[in-house]
Order: sequence, then C-alpha cells, then structure tokens
Amino acid sequence: MQEYQYPEKIFYRHSYYISVTIIASYFISYLIIPRLILSKSYYVVVLYFLIGSYLICVLSRIAVIYLLEPLIRLQPFGQESLWVIATDLPKLLTHYFALSFSTAWLFSFIKLIRDQYMSQQRTMSMGKEKAQAELKVLKAQLNPHFLFNTLNNIYALSLTASPITSKSIAGLSEILDHILYRCEGPSVPISAEVSLIKNYLELEKLRYDERLKLSFVHSVDEELAIVPLVLLSMVENAFKHGAGENVASPVIDINLQLRSGLFEFKVSNSYFPAYRESSSERIGLVNVRKQLELVYGKRHQLSVSTENNIFVALLIIDLRVKDKTGLTYENKVSFSG
Repeated sequence: MQEYQYPEKIFYRHSYYISVTIIASYFISYLIIPRLILSKSYYVVVLYFLIGSYLICVLSRIAVIYLLEPLIRLQPFGQESLWVIATDLPKLLTHYFALSFSTAWLFSFIKLIRDQYMSQQRTMSMGKEKAQAELKVLKAQLNPHFLFNTLNNIYALSLTASPITSKSIAGLSEILDHILYRCEGPSVPISAEVSLIKNYLELEKLRYDERLKLSFVHSVDEELAIVPLVLLSMVENAFKHGAGENVASPVIDINLQLRSGLFEFKVSNSYFPAYRESSSERIGLVNVRKQLELVYGKRHQLSVSTENNIFVALLIIDLRVKDKTGLTYENKVSFSG
C-alpha cells in the first residue's frame, strides 16, 4: 500500500471524496428537503431519495473502480463489471452510501438552519416595513383631519374680524412646526407632546371663550419617548364630539401622568346623547387604536366608557420595554383584556 503515500495520489483521493460529498449534499439540500417540506405525498419523496441515493452510490463506485484506482494503484489489478457494481447492494449500502452521505446530512442540517434564519429575518424585515408603511398612512389620515378642523376654526374667527385671529394663526404655526418637522421619526419626547397639546388647547380656548370648562393636568417624572400625535388625536376627538356638539357649556378634562415608566392619558368630555354617534368607536379613536397596536402591541391598553353623559378615553402604555419602534426600556407591565 506504499503507492498511496504519494502527494498526487492523496490529492486524487481527497478530490474524489469531496466531489462525492458535494453531489450528495446538494442532492439532499436542494432536491429532497424542499420536496419533503412542500410535497403532499411523502411516499413520492422517499422514492426520489431511494432512487437518487442508489444512483449516486453506483456512480461513486464506478468512479472509484474506473477513474480513481487506475490513478493511485499499480497495474495490473482486476476491475468489477458495471453489472456487478450496480447489483452489489450490500457493498453500495455499507460503504458507498455511508461514505457519500455522512457529511451530506451535516451540510443539509446547517443549510436548513441558515435558511430558517434568513426566512425569519426576511419576515421580520417585511413586517417592520409593513408596520412603518401603515403608520405613515395613519399619520396621513390624522394630520389632514386635524388641520381641516383647525383651519375651520380660524376661518370662523376671520369672518367676524376677531382680534384674536392673528393669535390663532401664531398658535397654529407652532403646531404645524411640531407636526411637519418634529414628528418624522417613530417617537418624540413626551414633553414635546405636552407642549403640542398646550398649544392646541390655547387655540381651542380662543374659539370657545368662557363657555368651555377645560382642565389639563400633567405630571411627568422622567423624559421618555412616545409615538407622535396619538395624544393630540384623542384631545382633538374630545373637542369634535364633545365641545363641538355641546353649544352650551362643554366640559373637557385631560390628565397625563408618567410614573416609573407607566404612562396614563385620560381624556373626558361631556356630550349630548342626541348627538352621540351610532357607532361604538369614533373614527379618530379607530385610527389611534390601529397606530398604538402597530407600535406597542400588547404593551398598551386603550379603553373607552360613558357614564352620566361623560365620554372617557383612557390610554395606558408601558414605556419600560422594547417596542416596535426600537426604543428599549427596563421593566414590563402586563395588561389584561
């Protein structure tokens, strides 16, 4: 067996083993496993596997006897016929099948794990892009809705040549600055949203004068970030369906609190049952609910209730966990319902 020690003969042997292993690996990874995953008939896949494995083993033995051995063995030596090679099943199974497919299974397993990982990454990427696209659509629905109502307010003031028209325009300018230039990202500081609500309330107070009973209480123990404009949408919804329908003495109470990462935002407004919408959910709150679900999922709770002609919208968000915007916080609060 001294002839096997020459470097060129070792190269021939290794080249043969690598070639057979590559063929078997691709057969398992790209023909059998995909069919096994997608096929409805496993018997057909098993038949493909048996036929393919048999052919690979036969071709492997033919390559050994008629190609490899003449290169690495000294003449003369006997060679088996093609019929003997094809019908010697014990030899094909115990030697050539084990030789060809031992590494192929490992390669196929690694490829399967890699494919699953890449598939999950693509799914996550597509889900993130879908969520971002839906958020843009929801914001596009929100901003024109708010601008339309505010411009109507200023238009009503201009018809009466009210001296507060210019002040209203200045307030609207600050609101537009926030919406157009500070809400491009997935989140904004809560303090910025508080300032936005204050500007909006000042604008609405100019419209309603003393008829409006308005209260805005806010308490924030640390600066955290929140998805932009949803708070404004809830406030604007209260004015549209509360103060806008109650021509006598509308009442709106707003309470904002952030304590140890738990954010609570409560908006209460009076309403006339005669003007109450037949639908159980106002369109403004429907958009808010969709946007919050995209960003916070089960880490938020938005509930509405009515009692004694008072409509209450309560939003609770846990801002101490990693949300879909990529912001990372510290602890977790579970909500029921």
